[in-house]
Amino acid sequence: MKSRLLITWAVFAALFFSPKLEAAAKPNIIVIMADDLGYGDIGCYGAKPKNLKTPHIDKLAKGGVRFTSGYCSASTCTPTRFSFLTGKYAFRQEGTGIAPPNGPAVIKPGPETLPSLLKKAGYKTAVIGKWHLGLGGPDGPDWNGELKPGPREIGFDYNYLLPTTNDRVPQVYVENHRVKNLDPKDPLWVGRMKPSPDHPTGITHRHTLKMDWSHGHNSTIHNGISRIGFYTGGHKARFRDEDLADEWVMQSNKWIEANKDNPFFLFFSSHDLHVPRIPHERFRGTSGLSYRGDVIVQLDWCVGELVKTLDRLKLSDNTLIVFCSDNGPVGDDGYKDEALEKMGDHSPNGPFSGGKYSVLEGGTRTPFITYWPSKIQPQVSDEMVCTIDLAASFAALAGVKLPKAAVPDSFNLLGALLGKKGAKGRDHLVQQDNGRGGNYGYRKGNWKLQRHDSKRKRNVVVTAKLANTPAPRFALFDLSKDIQEKKNVAEQHPEVFARMKQELQEIIDAGRSRP
Repeated sequence: MKSRLLITWAVFAALFFSPKLEAAAKPNIIVIMADDLGYGDIGCYGAKPKNLKTPHIDKLAKGGVRFTSGYCSASTCTPTRFSFLTGKYAFRQEGTGIAPPNGPAVIKPGPETLPSLLKKAGYKTAVIGKWHLGLGGPDGPDWNGELKPGPREIGFDYNYLLPTTNDRVPQVYVENHRVKNLDPKDPLWVGRMKPSPDHPTGITHRHTLKMDWSHGHNSTIHNGISRIGFYTGGHKARFRDEDLADEWVMQSNKWIEANKDNPFFLFFSSHDLHVPRIPHERFRGTSGLSYRGDVIVQLDWCVGELVKTLDRLKLSDNTLIVFCSDNGPVGDDGYKDEALEKMGDHSPNGPFSGGKYSVLEGGTRTPFITYWPSKIQPQVSDEMVCTIDLAASFAALAGVKLPKAAVPDSFNLLGALLGKKGAKGRDHLVQQDNGRGGNYGYRKGNWKLQRHDSKRKRNVVVTAKLANTPAPRFALFDLSKDIQEKKNVAEQHPEVFARMKQELQEIIDAGRSRP
């Protein structure tokens, strides 16, 4: 009898502690980060154009939590991505401005990151899509050798990347530590100076371009589009712009299927809507808003394909999806792609002023949706959440205890992200434009402090070309009455103004803000 009980207990223990059951107890996590997507660019956030349809993203919002105060931490690519993965405001670290083509790794190995924390809990981790956080040591990437340190040195098991951003060279995929399909007989060279007098550029060969440039993007030509920076060689490794979205989806679905029996974290880092906006041919003309609208439709398709894979593999009920953007919208960002001419009455930044490059609300307040069919009740939330908080929140979800020094500006907002009744979001947030030593926004409740150390601000960035306008170093706004940040009320509220300035400076000086 005793031996029978021991056998029964052994069988029960084997089943209970099996890897599959342990995996089922921890949800999969997918973060879908759009690029330059504004608050008003999708249907569930009020997009008006009749042909600009985003049914798959809208379905996430309808079945999950749609945040009205969801933020990224900066109004440009690199600093937001840095903060998302490190849980640390980018203004705290040098080198977090817009990463150049030959830039070294911005996130150095050592400190805990979002993926490294999840690995401690047994997660498989991957980043697929745009990286734009540099590769390699202090001298930058060795394009013909091993590209390390990179994502795999900071907690990702797998990466399949566009190494910079697609308006910068080179147009190649990086799988793990190497450029994919690179022929050693045709080495890749990337540099800042023109490699030879006869090297074709967007200036010397402008007549050959299929998409003309408006400012700045006029160096090396690939696929009929001129880019920032110079490169030669690597022809077998180069991709076609139109195929980027398909490639991200294919590689993501392949990786999900390979890791379906483990808890996994996938960072799906879309390049849409960043310039050059080159949708696949099947999406061309679908939005009525030219190239910019067409890549929104393409982005929505990507979301639908990922969800379809989760449904097919019966993973949806055990997967948390977060949909967000790395910064607000921009119209003309260097190419003549009809974004301004075809904008019509569409308002990409919704009710806000500003957009990409700006610390006004339109620069960092973006679509932010959480979706988990078995756990989240559909709702709209006014709680303040930010992409920088996903590191601490996911660690809590996975049951990982945070070391004190880790993710110093990331708050555990898991309750708010899951729409739990009574759960609170942030009570304050620091916004920045780009890198270190730039301009700041500081929101606390309905008060918003703008601090323009440059004494200039970018406001007209969505419906017109980029424009800098003079600005006082400090200004105070009441967002409950002035969501467009037009009326400076610093003189009417001197105590609030003084307090907000002091609090912002204390946060900057403290080196951390997580309790």
